[in-house]
Amino acid sequence: MPSRDAGESTRPGLACRTEASIVESLPTGFVWGVSTSSFQIEGAAHEGGRGASVWDTYCEEGRVANRETAEVACDHYHRYLEDVGLIRQLGVQAYRFSIAWPRIVPLGRGAPNEAGLDFYDRLIDAILAADIEPWLCLYHWDLPQALDDLGGWTNRDCAGWFADYAALVAARYGSRVKRFATFNEPSIFTLFGLGFGGKRATADSVTLHAAIHHINLAHGAAVRALRAHVTGASIGAIHNYQPCLPLSPADLDATAVCDAYWNRAYPDPQCLGCYPEGMRTAIEPHLQAQDLSNIAAPLDWFGINHYSPVFVKTDPTAMLGFTSGQAPPGVPLTPNGWPIMPACFRDALERAANRYRLPIYVMENGFGGFDELDENAQVTDVKRIDYLRAYIAAMNAAAHAAADVRGYFVWSLLDNFEWDAGYGVRFGLAYVDYPTQRRIPKASFHWYRNLINLARKRSA
Repeated sequence: MPSRDAGESTRPGLACRTEASIVESLPTGFVWGVSTSSFQIEGAAHEGGRGASVWDTYCEEGRVANRETAEVACDHYHRYLEDVGLIRQLGVQAYRFSIAWPRIVPLGRGAPNEAGLDFYDRLIDAILAADIEPWLCLYHWDLPQALDDLGGWTNRDCAGWFADYAALVAARYGSRVKRFATFNEPSIFTLFGLGFGGKRATADSVTLHAAIHHINLAHGAAVRALRAHVTGASIGAIHNYQPCLPLSPADLDATAVCDAYWNRAYPDPQCLGCYPEGMRTAIEPHLQAQDLSNIAAPLDWFGINHYSPVFVKTDPTAMLGFTSGQAPPGVPLTPNGWPIMPACFRDALERAANRYRLPIYVMENGFGGFDELDENAQVTDVKRIDYLRAYIAAMNAAAHAAADVRGYFVWSLLDNFEWDAGYGVRFGLAYVDYPTQRRIPKASFHWYRNLINLARKRSA
């Protein structure tokens, strides 16, 4: 979608007609939210008894841009009340956050850490006091380093350790939290950690497929633990779901393989009880009796993270025979280089709705830029507003076509630590001035708040 004139969105008549049209097909009771993750915002890496995670180690090894770390990040550990106030000001009904496994179980198993548990008690109580529904994600990539030393997800025992962690979380917070996600984007942390020769140098096809299967086992075990401890629990998993597009006709086979691993390696066994056909042979050595039925514990909803499609090209030297490529010329890109193709978002929603037959919540969608404060100490992020408008319109079109989409969460509340990119890329609706930790709502913050108010009035 072409960028619009900065003043257009402020012209009352046109703005109201435009924004109303992009929410008109969304159902009554649609949930508007915003998302964060523990490692990316909390900081306090060495406080309150927190153990090390694999990402602490990765940062210490200097692998992140500019050798940056998340030791302080957004200092959310100390500033959570201010951040909950921002969420309340934004006007969303729901806030999705994650628990840091190493903060509440420093070694990943064994004795829990009461100081860490107390922090999330305070956070959840503050969220509820602000009349916001907490959506709790158990795992957003920060595996305790002590478990990784034992093989991490390549060790089948990790499924049991995760189930014990899930039971602890459920028992502690389940009287106040009803919405739970087991994992965030398992395809991404396995493919980039193991499948593409990433963070574990000794990774091979056997370890990749072992990890995929063990994470699926952990998901099923966690679902059962949550059901056992939380009356009225509403449970899902969050998948990075992106159409895979060939860069040439010669890349069609590689694209099919990419789709199996990127989009279906987790949802298919979790929701349909089987692995995608192209990877079943590789998974088979890791299967034991009842594994597939244990993985396919019934779910209440399907979480989608989506930013852009994946352009695929054949690579005979790659473990799985494919790699991602640059978008073709003419495709608009975000400042951090991701294709802007809202029609692919609509396709992803319709495909997931038809394949998995679950209510869909979009748990992440957002725009990565290099925002700076202007002379008035403000951020007028018109391109982010254009992006969000185009993608919400695509979601609205999917809902009009009968996709059962029930919620949308922007990534992210705050600028934060963006993994390998460090602090260079900003996704937040609120700008974070890292030297002072000042939070400054951007133009997109106010636009999203106004859209939510408009949508609520429409459905009232």
